[in-house]
Amino acid sequence: MKTWLISTLLFFLGHLPLKVNHAIGGFLGWCFWLFPTRDKKIAMINLSRCFPEKDAKWHRATARKSFIEAGKALTETSVLWHASGERINNLITEFFGLPVLEAAATGKQGAILASPHIGSWELTGLYAASKYPMTSLYKPPKIKALDQLIKRARETTGSRLVPTTAGGIRKLHRALNQGECIGLLPDQEPGHGRGVFAPLFNIQAYTMTLLHRLSHEKNIPVVICFAERLPRGKGYHFHILAPDERIHDDDPAVSAAALNDAIEKIIRINPSQYIWGYKRFKKRPDGSESFYS
Repeated sequence: MKTWLISTLLFFLGHLPLKVNHAIGGFLGWCFWLFPTRDKKIAMINLSRCFPEKDAKWHRATARKSFIEAGKALTETSVLWHASGERINNLITEFFGLPVLEAAATGKQGAILASPHIGSWELTGLYAASKYPMTSLYKPPKIKALDQLIKRARETTGSRLVPTTAGGIRKLHRALNQGECIGLLPDQEPGHGRGVFAPLFNIQAYTMTLLHRLSHEKNIPVVICFAERLPRGKGYHFHILAPDERIHDDDPAVSAAALNDAIEKIIRINPSQYIWGYKRFKKRPDGSESFYS
């Protein structure tokens, strides 16, 4: 019954005009903002730490906007999952840095396309898969029937999904060896022993080493992608940038610093579209108390 309800809701939302869909999502996000939730508290802490030069009014306004944008991210997924590759392309009204993506993705070495949790990361994956051979890492949901729904939807434009398991990582290596692109989300705190500390907004953040392991040996090109949501359902701006040369450094910590620098630049384009309610700085390098305790 739960799966049927979710599927029905996704079908309904997926066939609405994007402007209407975003209006519903924005309203849901605004409603969620009204309650004194844990996520709201975390968002305020993160913004005050990452943007200490801004005042409390700006922190609060940005946090509120981020909740509204998170609501849009939730509902727009259904539209994107029901969209053809052609429609996905038409939703992008302007590209910034497209030659960077094309140079990386059309090379013989393959490429790593990293999309942080900002804007419509769902769109970035669907667009890339419509243009290039693509294998993407994802975390399967607990509901098995929903897993099939997600896989079917995300593979519509050509992507192949692999789980966050040892077998999935091997498939990413295989895809790169075949000169294909792979996609992953680079801004989640990894499990114990799977990361290093590197600065993000001048804060030491526990950062994945998976990207370094995948790219280091053969200097695989890495690009950071961000689909910026435009107001009133007018589409998206697609931003692409490449981390600096430190991304291929032998030292995983140096590589992670380059990755975080690029992520920070992306977030600064439109801070209100980042998911600030996530405990990005939960693990501390000196073992001291978390910011969120």
